[in-house]
Amino acid sequence: MDHVQGLFPLRWGVGAPIPVFGPPDPEGCDDLFKHPGLLDFSHTVEPFVVFTLQGLRVTPLPLNHSKLTYGYLLESAHSRVAWLSDTAGLPEKTLKFLLNNQPQAIVIDCSHEPRPQPPRNHCDLNTVRAINQVLACPRVILTHISHRFDLWMMEHPLPPGFEAGYDGMEIVLD
Repeated sequence: MDHVQGLFPLRWGVGAPIPVFGPPDPEGCDDLFKHPGLLDFSHTVEPFVVFTLQGLRVTPLPLNHSKLTYGYLLESAHSRVAWLSDTAGLPEKTLKFLLNNQPQAIVIDCSHEPRPQPPRNHCDLNTVRAINQVLACPRVILTHISHRFDLWMMEHPLPPGFEAGYDGMEIVLD
């Protein structure tokens, strides 16, 4: 598991158990597994096996990262959004799946400004542009942005259809 810092205080809440969905990771974050509190880690998901969560169809998608990491295709009756954080490019199977299931928006890891060589664990803008040349998604929302890339964006425009995500952002699809 990666990016779980927000779960530490949440586990000591009061009320019903909170289901946590993610890849099988027996080691995960040991302290969270030893002392889960309200957190229910029994909801292990597998790549490309759809499950339903609060009326949405959710498809786990393998990503390229140093730890086992999934992105997700979230589908309602009329909309599709791909959440692809913590990845360096996309595995071929994930790219093909998204090509066959055309999301209206992708929210994707883009930690770095354009670089001559792709980074090891996260995307740069060149990598995201190459992915979207294949997917042709009309809306690309960049996330997992580094301070350096944030500064770069202040001085350079993003490609058409690309935008920086931000805390509290709501994605509205037609």
